[in-house]
Amino acid sequence: MGRITAISLVAMLGDIDPRQPAYRWLYATLRSLIANGRILHGTALPSERDVVAALKLSRTTVSRAYAELREAGYATSRQGSGTVAQIPGGPAAGGSEPLPLGGFGPVSSSTAIDLTCAAPSAPAGMVENYAQAVAELPAYAATMGYYPLGLDALRQALADYYTARGLPTGADQMIVTTGALPGVAAAGRAVLGRGQKVLAETPTYPNSLLALKATGAKAVGVPIDASGSDISQISQMLHTTGAKAMLCLPDFHNPVGTLLDDEGRKAWARALDASGTVGIVDETCVDLWLDERPQTLPMAAYSKNLITVGSASKSHWGGLRLGWIRSPRHLTGAIARSRMSMDLGVPILEQLVLTNLLNSGKALSEQTRDQLRGNRDWMLEQLAVHLPDWRPNKPAGGLSLWCHLPSPRSTALARKLTSVLLAPGSTFAVDGHGLEHYVRLPYAQGREELEKALPAIIQAWRQVA
Repeated sequence: MGRITAISLVAMLGDIDPRQPAYRWLYATLRSLIANGRILHGTALPSERDVVAALKLSRTTVSRAYAELREAGYATSRQGSGTVAQIPGGPAAGGSEPLPLGGFGPVSSSTAIDLTCAAPSAPAGMVENYAQAVAELPAYAATMGYYPLGLDALRQALADYYTARGLPTGADQMIVTTGALPGVAAAGRAVLGRGQKVLAETPTYPNSLLALKATGAKAVGVPIDASGSDISQISQMLHTTGAKAMLCLPDFHNPVGTLLDDEGRKAWARALDASGTVGIVDETCVDLWLDERPQTLPMAAYSKNLITVGSASKSHWGGLRLGWIRSPRHLTGAIARSRMSMDLGVPILEQLVLTNLLNSGKALSEQTRDQLRGNRDWMLEQLAVHLPDWRPNKPAGGLSLWCHLPSPRSTALARKLTSVLLAPGSTFAVDGHGLEHYVRLPYAQGREELEKALPAIIQAWRQVA
């Protein structure tokens, strides 16, 4: 069970609202933090005495706020633990049970617009890149065609990519995979055992978490909000849970969209090392900056125990179906064996395409970057006009907005829609419930699709709000 300190709680509560009684403010703010997943189900709250001292409120005020929290079902008293936060009715109650994430497109014959998946279309010139690779293919035709770790040329190109970003890397540290998810899965198989704990921020990208849980590991969540990763709480959870591995998304976090600075990366890496936890860093969105190119180093620059997973799906094209693992040398053998238990390599043609793209210095095309930036700004403008009580973030990169709703109706909104497939906030929760005040809105689709989808979302929200 996690525990939150009074100091951390004070930072989360913010300033006291003088327009209402202090007990009512404390109760309402605590309830909101629990309902929105900032304080997780099962987390022990600070003692009343500690809250009194930290907030400089009377004991009567704090006791009454805690009592109302318990009466409303957002907390319970446990022997030896004090007051413990909870979701009323338990993890899957209150209409917050998650829907499938989807991402496979509408069912056959459906015309629904799929906003459960966020990925740009192929950039101009991809066909020509394939033609160039086809011309190079005969050189490999006389071989068996099996390259379990990837073509040497691609592994070197990937190593050069990391070295250029400030993380010296050898080709022997690179393993090519069929996308980021198999990379996460291979890393998880190498370092996790059945019943061991894997820590992840909540909300998080659910498919990566599923890949890690497939090892039989137990997922434990630590909250992240619009301000970014809470390193002090991460450090505390690493210490108290004994997690064997942690899923890290420091680069345009999916779905929150935040970008962690170098100081935060360094502190996070130190916390992982101090607890003996292996960090699995998902860099899928690292090249998707939209405003200014970040000057941050890869998180693995701060620890020799971090596994980094990347993908060409967002920065180049999902149809390539290529990803990679950048492994610490002492884990390369274990990860390679884990990866080979899944398949014996990826197609040569796509590897040649990506090798040429990397060697040419091409990442996300400027055309795609401009389109994403334009879609993001257009969607923000439309939400400000038509849904002014929604509070979307404005990410400096990535592929989606993470919107705070004025009422906990995310699942109801997703169910109300018929012409649009939308994933509710609970889909991104580590424990599969809560986050009903949030919804993810991708802007990677074409503008024409978005111009059809957004009015439908606006209309559906007005019906369920």
